[in-house]
Amino acid sequence: MALFSISLANWLVEDLPQRFDRALEKLEIRHLKWLILPLLLLSVPLITTPLQVWQQGVVTVFLIAIGQIIVRAEQNNPSKSRSEYLHLFMVWLSLVTTLRYLYYRTSYTLNFNNWINGISCVLLYGAELYAVFTLILAYFQTLKIKDRKPVDLKTIPQEQWFTVDIYIPTYNESIEIVRKTALGALATDYPADKKRVYILDDGRKFPERRAELRQMCDEIGCTLLTRENNDHAKAGNINTAFRRTQGDLVLILDCDHIPTRDILQNTVGFFYNPKVSLVQTPHWFYNPDPFERNLMTKGKVPVGNELFYKVLQKGNDFWNAAFFCGSAAVIRKEHVMQIGGIAVETVTEDCHTSLRLHSLGYETVYYDKIMVAGLAPEKFAAYVGQQVRWARGMAQILRIENPMFNPKLKLTLPQRICYFSATSHFFYGFPRLMYAIAPTLFLLFSINPIRGLGLETLAYALPHILLALNTNHITYKHVRFSFWNEIFEFVMAYQAGIVTFLALINPKLGSFNVTDKGQTVDKRTFDWQSVRPLLIVTALVVTSLLAVPFWLLLRPEDSEAVLVNALWCVFNLILLVAACLVAFEQPQLRTAHRLQRHLGAVIYSANQSVPGITVNISETGALIALDSWANLPDEVEVEIIGDYGARAFLNGRIVRWTPINDTQIHVVVDFINPTRAQLDNLVLALYSDVKEWYGQKREIVDRPFQSFKFLATSLTRSFRDFKPERSVKQVRKRVQTTAQIYWEGQFYAGEATEIGASSLRLELDGNATSSEKQLQEQDITKMKQEKPLVGLLVDNNSASNRLLAQIAHVEVCPNDSESDLALTIELQFPEQFKQKQGEKIKELLLTL
Repeated sequence: MALFSISLANWLVEDLPQRFDRALEKLEIRHLKWLILPLLLLSVPLITTPLQVWQQGVVTVFLIAIGQIIVRAEQNNPSKSRSEYLHLFMVWLSLVTTLRYLYYRTSYTLNFNNWINGISCVLLYGAELYAVFTLILAYFQTLKIKDRKPVDLKTIPQEQWFTVDIYIPTYNESIEIVRKTALGALATDYPADKKRVYILDDGRKFPERRAELRQMCDEIGCTLLTRENNDHAKAGNINTAFRRTQGDLVLILDCDHIPTRDILQNTVGFFYNPKVSLVQTPHWFYNPDPFERNLMTKGKVPVGNELFYKVLQKGNDFWNAAFFCGSAAVIRKEHVMQIGGIAVETVTEDCHTSLRLHSLGYETVYYDKIMVAGLAPEKFAAYVGQQVRWARGMAQILRIENPMFNPKLKLTLPQRICYFSATSHFFYGFPRLMYAIAPTLFLLFSINPIRGLGLETLAYALPHILLALNTNHITYKHVRFSFWNEIFEFVMAYQAGIVTFLALINPKLGSFNVTDKGQTVDKRTFDWQSVRPLLIVTALVVTSLLAVPFWLLLRPEDSEAVLVNALWCVFNLILLVAACLVAFEQPQLRTAHRLQRHLGAVIYSANQSVPGITVNISETGALIALDSWANLPDEVEVEIIGDYGARAFLNGRIVRWTPINDTQIHVVVDFINPTRAQLDNLVLALYSDVKEWYGQKREIVDRPFQSFKFLATSLTRSFRDFKPERSVKQVRKRVQTTAQIYWEGQFYAGEATEIGASSLRLELDGNATSSEKQLQEQDITKMKQEKPLVGLLVDNNSASNRLLAQIAHVEVCPNDSESDLALTIELQFPEQFKQKQGEKIKELLLTL
C-alpha cells in the first residue's frame, strides 16, 4: 500500500507535469486559452451540484484530506517546478470550493425576513464577497513567482556606465540617522566620478537642525540641497532635486535606509535594457516593529512586509507590474520626467508614479535582495500613522486613476489586475470588523445575518477556508504564518476603514505625514487611543459569550446555531486580544538595536590578540564568541571586521562572560567613549559591508496549529516580567602578585589575584601584618561600614606601584586554622583619580 502511495504521488507531481510540459510547449497562447474553456465547463457542475448534508460532509472530509496530501507532498520535495504545479492545482481546487461555498451562500442562506436581518445580511455578505475577490486577485498575482539575477556590470566598459545620483530626502529626522545613511551611500561600490550623494532637506522650519546637517555634509563629503517651500512633501522635494542634478539614474533612499556597498552593482545593470524605468529592491528593518516587540515573537513570526516583498512583488514582476515603493529603488530620470516627475496627487506617490510609467509602456524590475537596512516604527502609534498613509494613498489612486477600467491607461490586463489588487487591499477594514461583529449580533440581539447557520453551513465553509490556507501555504509558508494576517488586519481595521472610505468620497482629504523613527520606549504603556474601537468590539465579543448559557437554556432548538456562533466568537476573541496587545508597548532594554551578524572580531590586550566571531552586535556593544579561555582584563581594544574587510577599532569594556563548553566562551563587550571616526567606521562595518543580510532567507516554516497556539499565548508573553541581563561576575585579568594596603597607620600584606581598569581583588590573612599587630573583628566591621579610602602598593617586577583605592566590599572566608581570619577585599579605583592613576593601572594590566 505504501509503495502504491509513493508511486501515485510520483506520477501526480513528477510524470504528469512533465507530460504537460512537453504538450504545452507545442501550443500557442491562443490554444492555451481554448484549453481553459473545458476546464471551466468541468468546474461548473462541481460548483452547483446540490448535495445532502451528509454527502457534503463526506466531500468536505475528502477535500480537506486532498489539501493536506498536496501540502505534505510539496514539503517533502519543495523544488520550484513541483511547487508551481501543485500551487496551480490547489488554486483551481480552492477556487472551485470557494465558488461552491459562494453559490450555496447566495442560494440558501441570505436572510431578508425583516429589515434588520436584511441589513446585517448584506453587510456580512459584502464582506465575504470582498474576501473572495481579494483571494482571487492574490491567486492571480502569485501564479508565477519571478526570481531575477543581476546583470554583471563587469561585462560593460566602465566609461559606458550610467552616472548615478543618490537622493536621501529628510525632514526633521535625527542627524545621526541621516549620517548613517549618507555614510553608506558614500561607501557604495561605484566609480567616484560617476556618483554623487545629495541630502534633500525639507526641514526649513528647523534652522538649527539644518545648520547641523550642513556641517555634517561638509564633514563627510556629500551635497546638501534645500528649497524655499514644502510643496507636495517628499514627492516635491525629489522633483526639485531632479531639476538641479545631472545623473542618468537616481537611487532614492529614505533617510533611515542604510545601503549596502553592492546596491548599485546589483541594480544598475538592468538599465541597459532601454525599456526599464525602475529597479525596486526590498525594504528590510533591523529593529523589531510593534508586532514583534509587543507580542514578543523574538523573530519567530514573519513581519508584515515580508509577504509583500518576498512573494507579491515577485509575482507582480512576472506580469511587469512591480511598483515603486518610495525607497531602495533606482529610477531612470529621463522616463520619470516624461510623466512630469514623481506623482504628487496622492500620498503614495511611489506606486502612483510606477502606474504612470507602466501606462507609457515602460518596464519595471523587482530584484529580491535586501540591500538596505532601515528603521521600523518603534511605537504603535507611529506604525498606525504609517499604515493610515498607505491606506489613504492606495484608495486615492483607485479613486483618481481607476486602474482596472480606465481606458486612458495603456496597461495590459494583468497589470490592471495587479494594480487593482494593490489599491483595493487596504479596504479590508470594515469587512474585518464585520466578521468580528456578526456572531455577536446573533448572540446579543437575535439579529441573524445567515439563515440556517449550522453544520450544513460549516460543511460548505470549512473546505473553502482550509483549502485557501493550504493553497497559500505553498507560496507563503516562509513569509506569512497562519492566522497572523487576521491580526495585522484587526489592528488597523477601524483606521483603514475610515481613511479608505473618506478617500473614495474625496481623494484630496488628508495630508502627508512623516513616520517617526528612532524613538525609544522606556516603560510599559498601553495606547488606548489607537485601539479604542477594537476594545469596544472585544467587549462585545466577551459579552456575547456570556449570553451563550442563556441561549442553551431558553432556546434549545437553536443550539446548533448558538454553538457555531459561540465557536466563531472564541476564535475572534483570541485574534482580538492579540491585536489589542500590539498596543501594549513593551520597553526597549537596549539603547541600540542588536544585529544578529556574525562578523570577525579580534580582542587585543597587552601582547595578546584573541580572535572570535560576533554572535550579535550593535553600535554600543557586542556579544563575541571566543574559542579559548583567554586571561583578559576588563578594558580591551576590539577590532570588528565587515564582510568585505571594512574595519573598526574601538575601546571596549568586558562586562560579562559566559562559559559555553570546555573551550568556548561568550564575552559581552560594551564600547566605551568611541570617537566620531570610530563610530563612522563601525557603521560601515555593520550596515554597509554586508554580503547578505540575515533577513534574506527565513528557514522557519509555517505550522498552522503551532502558529495558532503561539498567537493564543500572546497574553502570557506580553505580561511576563523581564529584566535586562546583569553581570554576575566582574571581568578582570587573573594575576598573582604581592600587594599591601595602608590603613590607619598600618600595612596589611596580601596577594592581588585579579585586576581590571577600575578594580582589584586582594586576598590577605587577617592576622598577618607587617607590624605584627593582629587585625581585630571590629577593624573588619569598621572597614565594611565606612568603606574607607586606602593606600595600595602593588609589586610589579620588584618595583612597587603606589595607588589610591577605596574598599568596596570585605568578605570573611574560612581558613585552615579556626583562630585565623582570611579576608577577600574588593578595591575600586576612584574616578576622581583616574587621570593621575590611569597610566599606572594600564602598565600593571600590561605587565602582570
